Amino acid sequence: MSTETGLRGRLGGVGGTGHVAWLVGLALIVAAGTFFLAPGLAAYPLAAVAIVVAYGLLTDEATTARTLALCATVATVVGLGLITIYLVAKSLPAFRIMGLDALTKANGTLWAPSEEVFSLVPMIWGTVITTLIAAAVAAPLGIAGAVFISEMAPDWARSLLKPAIEMLAGIPSIVYGFIGFTVLNPFMMDEFALPTLGSLFVVGVVIGAMALPTVVSVAEDAITSVPDPMKDGSLALGATGWQTTTDVTVPAAFSGVSAAVLLGVGRAVGETMAAVVILGNITELPEPLYDVFGNTITLTSLIASQYGNASGTHMNALFAAGVVLFVTVLGLSLGSQYVERRMQRKLGGGE
Repeated sequence: MSTETGLRGRLGGVGGTGHVAWLVGLALIVAAGTFFLAPGLAAYPLAAVAIVVAYGLLTDEATTARTLALCATVATVVGLGLITIYLVAKSLPAFRIMGLDALTKANGTLWAPSEEVFSLVPMIWGTVITTLIAAAVAAPLGIAGAVFISEMAPDWARSLLKPAIEMLAGIPSIVYGFIGFTVLNPFMMDEFALPTLGSLFVVGVVIGAMALPTVVSVAEDAITSVPDPMKDGSLALGATGWQTTTDVTVPAAFSGVSAAVLLGVGRAVGETMAAVVILGNITELPEPLYDVFGNTITLTSLIASQYGNASGTHMNALFAAGVVLFVTVLGLSLGSQYVERRMQRKLGGGE
């Protein structure tokens, strides 16, 4: 009887204060519409939103919180959709001029804004090479560091290493880039007799070092979250600590570890300042193509170094580079979700 009464009371409360949700939602819609249509008047509906939200929090806090959370989610999805539409729309003029040559042309003049030639092949190649080098640095070292911190390090070392790694993740990318420019670039020129200041190898190593704290931190959390009974069962069957780590703990945390690596790769793909500082603005493919010590340009450094003096079709070509980056990161995100679902099915006993 008491349960039924409580349920009726909750349902009555929802019905009686449902107007709060409508008021909050309507106020937010009006404020958003005013911001886009008449920005000078946006202060008035924003003040109304503040008043309505304050009223809602006083009368029905739960409904108001749910409404605000729903509005934030909708705004995120709509914002992402608008960004996607804007990127594609602004890049279309460049794709109309170049066609598939924008993504495939690898001979002759590749980037000449005065001639309206915009091939992204050198930039895509530079991004791919630096990302592969960064992944080769961050993935094995990051996983090894995560395994050591979570499974092998004593408590005092773990309490020191974990905060230190998280602090390294917060260092601005320009600092890494400046160190690469002032330390690694001269070293590579002196020791390897490189003809130019800057190379894809240096950028890849620097970006890999930047991504390393992220990989270690996320992978360590995934490994730590493996249930203790799984480890205890392995040890009870006679496996050693190392066998338990390699055959039970790491496979069980594989989805989280792979997500950590993909997060690091995603940071490598989207890194801008380190590539801008270290690389020269050379819009050509390295000779030979597999020369990792060559000097070219990445998609992010192209946008950062040329948007200031770009206009017309040149600007549209930079938006095309942004579309390629967007699609690449989206593919990495979808890939990480696929790996996570596949591992969850395997660990759950599915096919």
